[in-house]
Amino acid sequence: MPSVIALDAMGSDRAPKPEIEGAIHAARSFGVRVLLVGPEPILKAELERHPSAARLPLEIVHASEVITMEDKAVQAVRSKRDSSMRVGLRLVREGRAAGFVTAGNTGAAMASAKMVLGALPGVDRPALAAVFPTAPGTAAILLDVGANVDCKPHHLQQFAVMGEIYFRSIFGRSGFGASCAPRVGLLSIGEEETKGNDLTREALPLLKQLPLNFIGNVEGRDLFNGSVDVIVADGFVGNVALKISEGVATLVRTVLKESLKSTITRQVGYILSRSAFSDFKKRIDHTEYGGAPLLGVRGACIITHGSSNANAIKNAVRVAAEFSERHINKSIEQGLAALHSAAVETTVTAG
Repeated sequence: MPSVIALDAMGSDRAPKPEIEGAIHAARSFGVRVLLVGPEPILKAELERHPSAARLPLEIVHASEVITMEDKAVQAVRSKRDSSMRVGLRLVREGRAAGFVTAGNTGAAMASAKMVLGALPGVDRPALAAVFPTAPGTAAILLDVGANVDCKPHHLQQFAVMGEIYFRSIFGRSGFGASCAPRVGLLSIGEEETKGNDLTREALPLLKQLPLNFIGNVEGRDLFNGSVDVIVADGFVGNVALKISEGVATLVRTVLKESLKSTITRQVGYILSRSAFSDFKKRIDHTEYGGAPLLGVRGACIITHGSSNANAIKNAVRVAAEFSERHINKSIEQGLAALHSAAVETTVTAG
């Protein structure tokens, strides 16, 4: 039976156009059923612009209110009880959908998810996990990328556990052909244990205690060189790192394209290497990776950029379906329970 994904059709900067187009592509490409959540008249009018969509498993679920990017997160969540975000998340809570996707207000999405779905046992702070390409031909996970600006050391410990489990769930237990478990690193300003701020220095010994392949502190350059699989950071640092990475990727793609077309000789070379350039462009395009799952809540909740295009929405729907199908929350819950049991046993032994 195909997965059912609830999509906040009014979340992005240009809603509902990218959401409708992305849902159509997802239904065609992945065979998922998409529930389009938002004001029915608006969504119906946009859907009518795509006559072929009438044969696809798409359904409109009416929501009378919309949370905008300008709304204050907590206030909007409390006052707009029939928003497309809350209605979509309720579909997940009620079992009518396996996952939820939004390109809307990130703060409101996180607050709504925690309020409507609730946190998994053992999770103090849910974290956003982003997947990005690394060398050579692999990928890594960075978390948190924006859910928690202010963190405590034990939050980073929980992020490490959730991130490692998520990596194993989507890429396999041993990562990309590695002989050991996924490598987990703590993002800091130097590899030495004395480097970093109070948060990283206090979190380091906690991460060392985990039954993970923790390799210690890693630096910003390690995000892309393939030396680490899971990078742990607080939401402020993680979000800045992610946004800089996306900006650099866009710059590289633009400069390379301009350079290849600057002379006749290079234009010929560009034509001959168009396939390779297309593969390169696709590899560094963040829209190919979908959105970031909010790890630690009861249900699959995927948050993507407000500037998302149809391709980003399509892949975010794919990520939501895969997250649910692979029972990642169950694995996270088991991992955190084991961590808690180990902590209790250590305390008893020490006593």
